[in-house]
Amino acid sequence: MNAGSAVQRLTILGSTGSIGVNTLDVVRRHPQRYQIVALCAHRQIDRLFEQCVEFEPRHAVVGEAALAAELAARLLAVGSRTEVGYGPDALLRMAALPEVDTVMAAIVGAAGLPPTLAAAVAGKKILLANKEALVMAGAVFMRAIRQSASILLPIDSEHNAIFQSLPSGYSGDPDDGGVLGLYLTASGGPFRLTPVADLASVSPEQACAHPNWVMGRKISVDSATMMNKGLEVIEAHWLFNVPAERIEVVIHPESIVHSLVQYADGSVIAELGNPDMRTPIAHALAYPQRIAAGVEPLDLFKVAALHFERPDLQRFPCLALAYRALKEGGCAPTTLNAANEVAVEAFLDGRIGFTAIPRVIAGAMDELPASCVPGSLAEVLAADRMARIAAEQLVVVLGRQ
Repeated sequence: MNAGSAVQRLTILGSTGSIGVNTLDVVRRHPQRYQIVALCAHRQIDRLFEQCVEFEPRHAVVGEAALAAELAARLLAVGSRTEVGYGPDALLRMAALPEVDTVMAAIVGAAGLPPTLAAAVAGKKILLANKEALVMAGAVFMRAIRQSASILLPIDSEHNAIFQSLPSGYSGDPDDGGVLGLYLTASGGPFRLTPVADLASVSPEQACAHPNWVMGRKISVDSATMMNKGLEVIEAHWLFNVPAERIEVVIHPESIVHSLVQYADGSVIAELGNPDMRTPIAHALAYPQRIAAGVEPLDLFKVAALHFERPDLQRFPCLALAYRALKEGGCAPTTLNAANEVAVEAFLDGRIGFTAIPRVIAGAMDELPASCVPGSLAEVLAADRMARIAAEQLVVVLGRQ
């Protein structure tokens, strides 16, 4: 479909989260270009109700039957014709609706994998904000993309920046494209300068106070541990077919340079901009064209200086664990992701301390073999379940210490 000649019809998986809200903000600015067909959320029905009233989707999906009944009644009372469904099967249907061209995959965590994979199998244009789809099931997901000729566009600011900085028509062969390596930038989160000895006592509120970005609690904790960047390393490997040893993380506190590509001729190409997720969202929605995103233009004179430094792996052991998982392959990335989700939830619930997060992940990776090679969604989800069980057991042990 030519983005300039036809209306794009969208399903948004995760419409009430930060990515979903920003996507709708971009859509709101271009009503002639985009039509919302389905909005999917989990529990935030107040926000979903407001979105349905404004954008009038044909479908809305929530996590539970009781919430669906409540939302349906509220919509009926204001004359809305939006049909309300619930549960995982409804998510799968929304991701593969025949009338939908584009799917924004923005459900956080492993829960986003099945509907995102369904969109890939159905051959949709996928705007990928759910990095777990590639971390957990990289081989399975990319095979589905190739077989269906689905269009895959990254939404993470770092991967979107790399996509923009790679050669036009990049074939997936870095050597053929003259690509030496990728640099993923990271803000360093709220604890970049905190003494390592003080990290054990940080609170969930402190961990969620990101200096540059406004994000959900889980991804904010991932940024504080730099696991978010580790997951992005694995995601970059699958998106761009670049090995782990050619992907480097660079701490860049200003969050102005969103990532860089180093070339064989000595040049480095980067994408710069103010830290606002509407930029990569607008880029992917309109690709290969450009549209206004509502983002203030970058003022280089106001920025004045940019800083870069290597990450300290003693401060950020989760980053080292992600590189380990990518190099081990097999089920290791699935175990890494599942154990991290369990550990972060336990930290946010006050069951373990901040520095116990990497201990849970490392323990699960040590306990479960990486030798398995999941070849289907069912096998990926089985490995995910095993890792969660192991991680929960470690949370109980560490919570007593």
